[in-house]
Amino acid sequence: MPQLTGAEVERIFREAGAVRDGHFVLASGRHSGRYLEKFQVLQRPRETEKLAGAIASWARGRDVATVAGPTTGGIILAHEVARQLGTRAVYAERGELGGREFRRGFSLAPGERVLVVDDIMSTGGSVHETIAAVRATGATVLGAAVLVDRSGGEATLDVPLYALWRLEIPTYGVGCPLCAAGAPLEHPGTTPAPTVAAR
Repeated sequence: MPQLTGAEVERIFREAGAVRDGHFVLASGRHSGRYLEKFQVLQRPRETEKLAGAIASWARGRDVATVAGPTTGGIILAHEVARQLGTRAVYAERGELGGREFRRGFSLAPGERVLVVDDIMSTGGSVHETIAAVRATGATVLGAAVLVDRSGGEATLDVPLYALWRLEIPTYGVGCPLCAAGAPLEHPGTTPAPTVAAR
């Protein structure tokens, strides 16, 4: 499957209604004026197949044995990338003490070659936690791939990273101008955001 340009990925997101403007609290606890609702894209199997196919094309030749993704959107993406690579998919859930861990009988063997995938990377937290969970088993992380890197290059990893669409969407902690303007705050997504005051 051919690689996709960032413009093509943006078009898929926009046509799916996945690009939202407003005042949002992200999973990291930071605030943003734009939110990418990836499930508007991931609910569409053909688009998901195309996006995952671009990641699978990048990963071919890297001898991937397993694809791992964080809950929740990473489950769908890991499954579809693994299907196209002919490997298996596992996912890492939030641990009771923080970080991520493999449950439900998932196991990785020492030295097993793993590709980590995720949907949207803002701070890189979910990807870092999934990489740490893989390494805790003794498996090897070959690289990571995301649909969108919205960090503007600020999120960095110690493994090769492939992003289908890269852009910079500012996020805010203390001193959020949207809070100062009194913009109503939305809590999109299913992952509870940390209790971090952005005002």
